[in-house]
Amino acid sequence: MAAMVTQAPPPRRDDEPVRIGALAPLTPPGWAEAGRHLVAGLELAAREVNDAGGIAGRPLELLVRDTAADPRRAAAAVDELAGLGVAALAGEYHSVVARTAAAQADALGVPFLCSSAVLDALTEQPADGIARIAPAQSHGWRLYADFLLGAGHRRLAVAAQPSVYWASGTRILHDRLAPHGGTVTELDVGALTPEALCDALAAGGATALLLLVGHPEPAVPLVRSVRRDPRLAGLLLGAPAGQPEFAEWAALLGAEGAGVPFLRYLPERLTSLGVRVEAALRERLAGTPSFVAFEGYDTLAVLAAALRGGAGARTAAWGDVAVDGTRGPIRFSRVPGIDVWQWAWPPVQIVDRDPAEPGRFRVLHTG
Repeated sequence: MAAMVTQAPPPRRDDEPVRIGALAPLTPPGWAEAGRHLVAGLELAAREVNDAGGIAGRPLELLVRDTAADPRRAAAAVDELAGLGVAALAGEYHSVVARTAAAQADALGVPFLCSSAVLDALTEQPADGIARIAPAQSHGWRLYADFLLGAGHRRLAVAAQPSVYWASGTRILHDRLAPHGGTVTELDVGALTPEALCDALAAGGATALLLLVGHPEPAVPLVRSVRRDPRLAGLLLGAPAGQPEFAEWAALLGAEGAGVPFLRYLPERLTSLGVRVEAALRERLAGTPSFVAFEGYDTLAVLAAALRGGAGARTAAWGDVAVDGTRGPIRFSRVPGIDVWQWAWPPVQIVDRDPAEPGRFRVLHTG
């Protein structure tokens, strides 16, 4: 019998690019503006990595795929990118989509650094190859609940769409408020028109309504209905997921979209790197960069550092990575109750648009 001949893989060329796959919602029903900011941050950092010599002399190539907030589309993108030999995956804004991407990446052995999705249960079991830049939902939303309690709000209503992410947020709010005598009433926006929702609010006595819904639909018509109902003049509107951060919110709602507190992951002052990156992002986006753009930049900076440190295509030593990011030093650790490597924690602010000047943000609380 002839001896079996095993063909050796072709040698790697020194100029062969290091490919990183990037996932982002760039078309509806995804929050396309968030996706655009996320990709802007990733692309800026990738350009700077290449300007500085790449990864051990090899150019870095970013392969961007649009998830459109569709988990199935994200899973297909992960399969495609893994087949193209990416060294790692980055990005994604929507938590439910990121969860599917993380599961698929873990199954394929491709490291994934999630930029913006916050759902605590990003994976169903401990995953050494998965890490996250954004804070866990339980961390940020507890701070948001504390802000509401400090402002005297103990009777909340939530206008929610069916979603693991929104359901998780509602549970976090309830668990934080209940020991203080607080209540959370759920209103199903799929079953109620904006007018019927206003009737329920007027009858229920809640002092705050949180919008746990997509943007711009149905968030924008809900805001307009509540703002224009004289019975609800004293009601606080809130959007912990960050819808008012984006310019589209202000463009569609104007003054009616001001005074809506939301979570934003920025420090009181950016690092010196952050100041420089902010200026570059502002030029790239032709406007003010959101916190999501900084998450994108920091994600790519971390991946570049990990790859320079020798993390291969099947492993990612997240615990060994230390990077000075735009918003502070980034380190990863194991946080109880979270099965991925986590930056604990990025800075958290609760911010709204100033009613006197909707283009300006006011910082209401930090944590």
